[in-house]
Amino acid sequence: MDTYEPIIGLEIHVELKTKSGMFCGCPADHFGKKPNTGTCPVCLGLPGALPVPNKKAVEWTIMLGLALGSTIAEVSKFDRKHYFYPDLPKGYQISQYDQPLCRGGMVPTSFGDVRIHRVHLEEDTGKLQHATVDGKRVTLVDFNRSGVPLVEIVTEADIRSAEQAKEFLKKLHQIVRYLGISDADMEKGSMRLEPNISLRKIGEKGLPPYKVEVKNINSFRFAERAINYELERHARMLDEGKIPLQETRGWDEAKNATVSQRTKEEAADYRYFPEPDIPPMRFTQQMITNIQSTIPELPDAKLTRFTKDFGLNNQDASLLIESQELADYFEEAVKVATGRTNFSPKDIANWIINRKPDIDAVMPAKFIESMREAKEVVAVSDKDLFAVIDKVLAENAKAVADYKAGKQQSAMFLMGLVRRQLPKSDTKLILDTLRKSLDST
Repeated sequence: MDTYEPIIGLEIHVELKTKSGMFCGCPADHFGKKPNTGTCPVCLGLPGALPVPNKKAVEWTIMLGLALGSTIAEVSKFDRKHYFYPDLPKGYQISQYDQPLCRGGMVPTSFGDVRIHRVHLEEDTGKLQHATVDGKRVTLVDFNRSGVPLVEIVTEADIRSAEQAKEFLKKLHQIVRYLGISDADMEKGSMRLEPNISLRKIGEKGLPPYKVEVKNINSFRFAERAINYELERHARMLDEGKIPLQETRGWDEAKNATVSQRTKEEAADYRYFPEPDIPPMRFTQQMITNIQSTIPELPDAKLTRFTKDFGLNNQDASLLIESQELADYFEEAVKVATGRTNFSPKDIANWIINRKPDIDAVMPAKFIESMREAKEVVAVSDKDLFAVIDKVLAENAKAVADYKAGKQQSAMFLMGLVRRQLPKSDTKLILDTLRKSLDST
């Protein structure tokens, strides 16, 4: 690998969480539903059925493009992408070819910027399921997913390592979640990762004469492993004077390796042409400005603000902005504490990071109250604590006997008696010390 340089681009597919499909009224929430119960003549491609674009999906795609710094097209259109796999009954996918909604943009990483080539909108495909029926190996198709709005983000080949690819993917995932346009749940397949990988000799310019695409990876860790596996495989082949086959491969988690699926198609193989049933879309600057105004504060901006306004270090701020919900919880806790306690934002950040409260169950005000109660705990010497415990045990022989007989609740009764005499001492310390005394008597 010392003589080669990785050349990596990424294609990322994100299902949008609209209520209905991309071109029909079927529910977009398909996960876990009985196969083929969420279909209609449009997504099944029946004769006479006409597609109608989902306005919300178009607006959300533009929103994502704006968040990535893309240029939004004044005129965009849908195209037919033809192929012969059974996961779309029409025999083609309604996608975008030469006039995507968004072009350009960039995501910074610690390894360097990764430029965005394009962001376009299409319909998702059905899901193939390999099974054995009546003793025969068959492939079944569930069309519930076909027609779900799907955004594809394509990067330039700017990525030079698996680590950089992983960092970029995590940042993109975070941006999508902040925008609220998708759950981006990779276990459910609503965000799928597809690296395009090749090698060139260090010092060479231009793109290598081949590339290998690894399809439908569903975790950052697997993406990193797949890229590293492919880079090592390519290096071995190039060292032998062979050029890797331009193909599509899949990641086999059990083998911890990629496996060949098919030779890679070129654009001409798909026979693109403009979708005749959907007219071109035109966008005014006012429409784009209106969408821009709905974009929330994004992770990088929030990170900068948290370090500047709250005096947090970069590591703590990064942990707190991991999700929009956690960042909002921290800010609300700071508001609650301001003027009522002497807790600094750093104190609150440390408590949230270390205690990991259930932010759905514990309100920020309650969390600050628990901080206050813990800070009021008065330190007690071992000598004083043992003296109180010895006195309580001596005065409550029956409870001690019950504990020895296996009644664990007796320990809680005895702890309560100790706590009465040491009301501001640490409860866990009392209980631990009490159990040691009980077990040694």
